[in-house]
Amino acid sequence: MKAIYFFVSLLALASSFASVYDPNPLQDFCVALNDTQNAIFVNGNICKDPKVVVAEDFFKHVDPGNVVNKLGSNVTPVSVNELPGLNTLGISLARLDFAPKGLIPPHTHPRAIEIFTVVEGTLFVGFVTSNQNNTNHLFTIVRNKGDVFMFPIGLIHFQLNMGYGNVVAISSLSSQNPGVITVVNAVFGSTPPISPEVLTKVFQVHKKVINYLEKHI
Repeated sequence: MKAIYFFVSLLALASSFASVYDPNPLQDFCVALNDTQNAIFVNGNICKDPKVVVAEDFFKHVDPGNVVNKLGSNVTPVSVNELPGLNTLGISLARLDFAPKGLIPPHTHPRAIEIFTVVEGTLFVGFVTSNQNNTNHLFTIVRNKGDVFMFPIGLIHFQLNMGYGNVVAISSLSSQNPGVITVVNAVFGSTPPISPEVLTKVFQVHKKVINYLEKHI
């Protein structure tokens, strides 16, 4: 009998923790404000009246992306902005197109796990762990048509088409607004720019190299 009471108490305690747990943020930051005139709605979009919802609210056709660019790749998002029915459901998608040798450079999604499915072609993919024990371990693998691979939340990852044909993949993300931080853009293309004094010390290169990279990002 005591065991039953203990189990019930444990469930009640777990329920109390669940009821006060904050939802994951859907934006980079949310500054507290006591002025309602200058406040905005966060963690989702305002909902449409169910009486006027139509089937088209849950449908989106995705065309192939234009891969004629310096990276030879294109990401076509399918978020709540493109598919309104996704609002509050905690998921978003993207279609990824690669030209031969096309690359999606190292980046991270601060608010989402990514499940990556190769639809056509072959990709070299990888991610880097956080610096546990002062080591950033790299996991890489070649994936083919029909293969699924996952990138843990917040970790830097990339995808490269190593072949001579086009590649198509679908990315499923565990957030309505996963966010994306492309490493090189964030470091060398921020507004305003990061101080050259910081970057020259980090990369141990001359300021001219930093200026060159900032100019070309």
